Amino acid sequence: MIPAMPAASAASSRTAPVDALRVVSMGAVAVLILVAGVWGSWGTAQHVMLTKGKERGTVKVTACGADTCTGPFTPVSAGASARAAVVIGKSVAVRKGRTYDVVVKPGTDDVVRSGPSGVLYAWVPFGGALLLASVVVAGGLRLRRAAWVLGGSGLALLTVAFAAVQ
Repeated sequence: MIPAMPAASAASSRTAPVDALRVVSMGAVAVLILVAGVWGSWGTAQHVMLTKGKERGTVKVTACGADTCTGPFTPVSAGASARAAVVIGKSVAVRKGRTYDVVVKPGTDDVVRSGPSGVLYAWVPFGGALLLASVVVAGGLRLRRAAWVLGGSGLALLTVAFAAVQ
């Protein structure tokens, strides 16, 4: 070793286990956040994306409560039956007096929006998970480019979903 150079090898060998633990733990947290986002979105997305054999139609919203709106269901797919009232979750995307394309959840009178706007709206929880995971990736894993990709993807998904449901 040259006397003018610091002994970096001794210091780096002591911090290597700590760095490895940080990478593994923050990687696990980021993956857990993303899996939770997919899990939260899939409950609705499965009905919107996999519509084969499901009742499809339209609902005209006639009344809204605190958390839900209701209205008559008019079928458009073969095998679907008309219903006097179905329930759709109340959100910024549902307004009284408007008609929406919907899919009926099997075995219930609950409906979810269908079409491109319904697909995008179903994946909103995953968009939030992408944003949250980007912070973990940037701070915990120190992978700034990957964090920008995750954050940008989440922001794009949320923006497009907001524009589509209006």
